[in-house]
Amino acid sequence: MLPAQMALPLDWPADPRDDEFLIGDSNMRAVQQLEHWSTWPVMAVVVTGPRKSGRSLLARIFAAKTGGGLIDDAERQNETSIFHAWNRAQEDRRPVVIVADAPPPEWSIKLPDLRSRLAASPTVRIGDPDEALMRAIFERQFLRRGIDARPEVIQWLVLRVERTHISLLRTVDLLDQALLARHKRLSIPLARVTLIEAGLIPGAAPDLFPESTETR
Repeated sequence: MLPAQMALPLDWPADPRDDEFLIGDSNMRAVQQLEHWSTWPVMAVVVTGPRKSGRSLLARIFAAKTGGGLIDDAERQNETSIFHAWNRAQEDRRPVVIVADAPPPEWSIKLPDLRSRLAASPTVRIGDPDEALMRAIFERQFLRRGIDARPEVIQWLVLRVERTHISLLRTVDLLDQALLARHKRLSIPLARVTLIEAGLIPGAAPDLFPESTETR
């Protein structure tokens, strides 16, 4: 079963992108922080996290629903532009979400006024996925590609693939390519060979599933 979707206030209009963001323990705090934006000490929040973690998607959904602003890849943006966007958010009382790889103290921020404003802004981090979210991401990605992924195959992957969003997506890409090349359906043996060859799992990893239970 997939984790609950983003629980947005009822007065927010529905958006077709809402169901693209899956919620787990690793991102729940970020979702809750955005849901309660009216309680922020300032009309700005910094959302950090690893690449492919859904941080930008979450920020886009939030900005679309609140009419607020979004600054993505903030470390690579012009500091003066961020400074003015932050000030404008306070004047207009429209929240701005600043998406970055790491919290502001870890940036090399040259503009003192921007540094002080970001220091006053709440910061929340999206972490690496837990097992439940990994399972949900695998299910969603395989479904989108029209791949029949049995529960036992997904569980096998969850127990072996590195717990990062990038590793999950790379795994799905590799398995999709292997299925197209070999004209077979997804199975544990095929997944094992594919991921060992790609170096995503060690060749000597213990098998937690008896041979008789593998999908062939």
